[in-house]
Amino acid sequence: MKNYILALDQGTTSSRSVIYDLKGNIIASAQKAFQQYFPKPGLVEQDPLEIWTSQYATMMEAIAKARIRPDQIASIGITNQRETTIIWDKKTGNPIYNAIVWQDRRTTNICENLKKKGHSAFIQKATGLQIDPYFSATKIQWILENVPHAKEKALNGELAFGTVDTWLIYQLTGKKVHATDPSNASRTMLFDLKEHAFTQELADLFSIPLSILPKVQASNSHFGAVCPQILPFPVPITGVLGDQQAALFGQECFTKGMAKTTYGTGCFILMNLGNTIEYSKHKMLTTVAWQIDDEMTYALEGSVFIGGAAVLWVRDGLGLIKNSSDIEELAAKVFSTDGVLFIPALTGLGAPHWDPNAKGAIFGITRGTKAAHIALATLQGIAFLVYDVIEAMQNDAEIPIKTMRVDGGVSKSDMMLQFQADLLQIEIERPPSAEMTALGAALMAGLGCKVYQSLKDLENLYKKDKTFSPNQNLKHQELKDRFHKAIELIKALENEDAS
Repeated sequence: MKNYILALDQGTTSSRSVIYDLKGNIIASAQKAFQQYFPKPGLVEQDPLEIWTSQYATMMEAIAKARIRPDQIASIGITNQRETTIIWDKKTGNPIYNAIVWQDRRTTNICENLKKKGHSAFIQKATGLQIDPYFSATKIQWILENVPHAKEKALNGELAFGTVDTWLIYQLTGKKVHATDPSNASRTMLFDLKEHAFTQELADLFSIPLSILPKVQASNSHFGAVCPQILPFPVPITGVLGDQQAALFGQECFTKGMAKTTYGTGCFILMNLGNTIEYSKHKMLTTVAWQIDDEMTYALEGSVFIGGAAVLWVRDGLGLIKNSSDIEELAAKVFSTDGVLFIPALTGLGAPHWDPNAKGAIFGITRGTKAAHIALATLQGIAFLVYDVIEAMQNDAEIPIKTMRVDGGVSKSDMMLQFQADLLQIEIERPPSAEMTALGAALMAGLGCKVYQSLKDLENLYKKDKTFSPNQNLKHQELKDRFHKAIELIKALENEDAS
């Protein structure tokens, strides 16, 4: 009996594999961190081969822990860090350069030139995206222009591009399948939302040959089977979703107006738009949520570049805590930040500000400032950035969000979520598991292999652990005003430095 689904959750800082039973319960999991490279300020890279070997290692470990045979696995679902760009040689299968991570800002000048040439409106209408180094297109352009002979090889059809999902599919299938799904394709700045395809017009803007791009197919389609060199049984890959769309799916936000926030390395807020494309007036992104068979579902998205990464900086950069989870205990030692305000713009500001040059800042430090004040200000700073996105999103969609579902590592902080509920004045629901991306991939794979026949089969699988209700008397308006003044100040400082 094929009673299990294997989810491969390839994240920004680690690879995870999770085995679920058909009721959505975790049977076994494994996780492995991998190296991050920072060649210069603003540059973030990873080794594509280490991404693959770490994912493979966790897959085999999870299967061993579960004590199951590969032929008991109904299918594999893949979810992944999005926008991260890998280009490899089709003949050798080897990457021609390190993976350029979604956080990387090296293509800021390319983006500024596109804006100056007046391409912003066209790109937003075609792709739903803002011009920003965040997305894959300018990363591809940079690799083709800076790696010796890369452009020539690309024009000759010798190279292949993929986001991490495509790279994993390629490896799992014995280097036979070069494919992606619309949730990932829509993050490249090369995918036309109305055409449901990569287009020549968009590719030409970035001097990218269409031939290097993967085939785009439905999120619940058959992406090939695992080759015998990987597993002794050809388990099919039948579900692929970018990590944030996977979290939206795992949280079962299946109807228009439902929303979730993932507090991961960054914070990502998605609202289901149903099957209609709606463009943002507040610099939100319009993206593909998923495609099931022939039906496309869209979402509004706001991306905060630094979420849990701010906690990592407090741990590794400042050395104030030993483990990331210690920040809650440290922050609880004080009743307030005592005026300390932290803007965690450590890799620029995402939605709705979209300022790639902004720098992080801590305001209000005095001789009385302690580590606990900075810890609490960090948790609050993350919540403030999420607040701005949710407010803009509600203004865009004109749909009041009554409840927000949350997941991701920082969502384990009761203190932060209560502060978030008070800022937004809406209820926040947290499931028992903070990791919904893997579950979303598993559920999509289950649809793809017909373990589940429809979305209705999934509705009873959602579990709620805790609800955070807003305190009507704690709307924190003064703190919000001070936060927004600080945002304007760091923008002004950046513009002053530029001049």
